[in-house]
Amino acid sequence: MRVSVIGAGLGGLCLAQGLRGAGIDVDVYERDPAITARFQGYRLVLNPAGFEALRGCLPERWHPLLDAIVDDTRVERLVLDPQLTKIGELGPPRSGLVVDRHVLRHLLLTGLDVHTGAAFTGYDVLNDGSNGQDIRVRAHFAQAAPAVADLLVGADGVNSAVRAVLAPQTVPTDTGVRFVIGRTPMTERFEGLSRAFGAKIVGDGVSLLLGAMRFRIPPKQAAEELAPEVTLPDTGDYVRWAMILPPDGTLGEQTPQQAVLSRIEGWHPDLQALIEQADPDNSTLLSIRVVEPRERWAPGPVTLLGDAIHATSPTGGNGANTALRDADVLRRSLIQAGGGGRSLLDAVGDYERQVLEYGAEAVRQSLEALPAYVAKP
Repeated sequence: MRVSVIGAGLGGLCLAQGLRGAGIDVDVYERDPAITARFQGYRLVLNPAGFEALRGCLPERWHPLLDAIVDDTRVERLVLDPQLTKIGELGPPRSGLVVDRHVLRHLLLTGLDVHTGAAFTGYDVLNDGSNGQDIRVRAHFAQAAPAVADLLVGADGVNSAVRAVLAPQTVPTDTGVRFVIGRTPMTERFEGLSRAFGAKIVGDGVSLLLGAMRFRIPPKQAAEELAPEVTLPDTGDYVRWAMILPPDGTLGEQTPQQAVLSRIEGWHPDLQALIEQADPDNSTLLSIRVVEPRERWAPGPVTLLGDAIHATSPTGGNGANTALRDADVLRRSLIQAGGGGRSLLDAVGDYERQVLEYGAEAVRQSLEALPAYVAKP
């Protein structure tokens, strides 16, 4: 069996690692000209299901390294005013494991065949199986040779080019919410903001959300000690911050950092310093768009994974977890097909029925959570 994965995000890479570990041939195709062409490095909170799915797709020898680069977190989820005085609660305290996306992505890239500069343009199904032959699929790319596989997996995000061909009736929905996100190196001063980690700070029609990323062992050091074949970036502890803007907010001529600073004049000096000392190269404006899985597409040797089929609002905290779950469910299904226990199309069909059900629920939950994080004007 050979699998072509379109997109080198966390879900696609996790699937590729799981298939590689099971002896299934897999290639990953990424449209970016290089793996490091875009910064992809904010913290994620993994729930138990997401973490176990990730762990299940990784080689067992890397489990100690994975344990070393995640950290436990427990936050109170308060609502604070601009001077950090408590004015309410978002809900009960929340626990989980935090991991840095940039670090995790480098772990998942280790040992994989990733073809960069390969923008997907379409596919052909080579036969319909009616003559007793196995169905195969040929993927086409703008600047790379076609690739033939038994299964094509679109793991290419909210703007999925694979989905546009396979299920053109499923399109992203823009919630109208915009947010600026960035990161600031952790210092002793910012450790003092611990009460605000996991909180919503509200003022002047915007809300600011903070989260701490701490490493049990610095990632580069952890890899050198626990898995020398893995190279991880030299990333230090930091604070991830995100400001949710008023509906349909824009930056105008301001940089993302300037836009946040202009909206927190008079706020607590530690909050102002946090934004002032942020890495400007790692600050950006993003929109919150969702993809809600609807009717199932025609069965065949092409399927979808992660944000390509169920992009969630980040306020739900379940986007990465659901993509990792997809990877593990599809991995298990394909292993069964590879072992002769069922046909490939049956295995993919079973995966799709599951992902459409729990993916829709993940999107629904994320949208229900969104209003609580948006400040009232």
